[in-house]
Amino acid sequence: MIGAGPYGLSVAAHLMHAGIPTRVFGEPMSFWRRHMPKGMKLRSPWRATHIADADGAFALDAYASRHGIDLDKLLPLENFVAYGEWFQTHAVPDLDRRTVRRLSGTSTGFQLDLADGEIFVADRVVVATGLGHQEHRPLAFRNLPAAFVTHSCEHTDLAPFRGKKVAVIGRGQSACESACLLAEAGAEVELISRGEIRWLGASTSDANARKTPLRRLHAMLAAPSAVGPTPLSWLAELPGIVHRLPFGLRDEFTRRCLRAGAAGWLRHRFAGVKCNAGRAIAGVRTAAGRIVLDLDFWPASFDHVVLGTGYRVDISRLGLLSPQLLDKIDCFDGSPLLGVGFESSVAKLHFVGPAAVKSFGPLLRFIAGAPFAARSVTTAALSRTLGLPSPEFQKNSDICRADANLPTPHRLTQGAHSNVS
Repeated sequence: MIGAGPYGLSVAAHLMHAGIPTRVFGEPMSFWRRHMPKGMKLRSPWRATHIADADGAFALDAYASRHGIDLDKLLPLENFVAYGEWFQTHAVPDLDRRTVRRLSGTSTGFQLDLADGEIFVADRVVVATGLGHQEHRPLAFRNLPAAFVTHSCEHTDLAPFRGKKVAVIGRGQSACESACLLAEAGAEVELISRGEIRWLGASTSDANARKTPLRRLHAMLAAPSAVGPTPLSWLAELPGIVHRLPFGLRDEFTRRCLRAGAAGWLRHRFAGVKCNAGRAIAGVRTAAGRIVLDLDFWPASFDHVVLGTGYRVDISRLGLLSPQLLDKIDCFDGSPLLGVGFESSVAKLHFVGPAAVKSFGPLLRFIAGAPFAARSVTTAALSRTLGLPSPEFQKNSDICRADANLPTPHRLTQGAHSNVS
């Protein structure tokens, strides 16, 4: 298992409960700790924020009750990180915190080269690296130095921007919350987006204010994870069904469920943010120690730009897979094409989390998809361990290739991507 975030811990806990020898590499909750800003609150509903163990003994509710956390409040980032570390201590106690530098295929399985020089071999590997190295940077900003432009995932503390004029690009959750946190840290903030902000759900974090008849009805109709609009959100809850949809339909369904939007409870914090929606950035340049954005050919100057432009999966950018192994993985638009059990075209190599969205739909972009992924991978591993028939990737691949909306899966090589470390 490579990765110890919500997905890695969930899958590992299920595998270990099933009696399958499992080694987990990585720092627990490292992406959440190192790439999310202080003061952030989780957008996911409480009931969709549990890291999954087979018995449910280490659910978020159990952690909250033991640590005096109010179940009726939005969950702060620091509480979620602490919950993940608590889960790891109890459900995956033998974590190996070393970093895997390279994953290669061998004649009998896989080789993992660790940061300290040790080599580890495995019969099966699950890649659960989350959104690491997957941040999206629009082309106009890619070659500018960090002194002028950074991605939202590069900041854990926004206090250094106090007194600075900062532009935030985007209109999704990361952009809007970053803009609020920057303003609250004392920066002069302007949110720039191509379209208007789409607010999702209640407009306040006050639980009592959300208990109006209309809000109660909305809560009753909404799917537990609230991924996508009702009623599409109910289909998103069934990634096994989504996986069987024709590729073109699945892709459109996922796109509609993952449209850019921000939680309504952020809205009341926007008093200190200037919103500049419906603007196109025609050009970007630096001048006199500042960054200048040509907005519809009208220039605006800033001390810094924060990109709240989200993430786009491309496994070649992980910097983890050897070129030879990467070349064997069937992919589409950077994402691995996965069969039953989240298995790639390379036997016994699995990908879970955001890397599985193209194959299993939008739920896999959120913590709520971890229980399904954990059960699926464990079932596949048990089938092989017990010598039972297991659906091969080829069956899924044949279905995908037969779909007229899907080009033949292509393979990625690291040499084709200049930004691979």
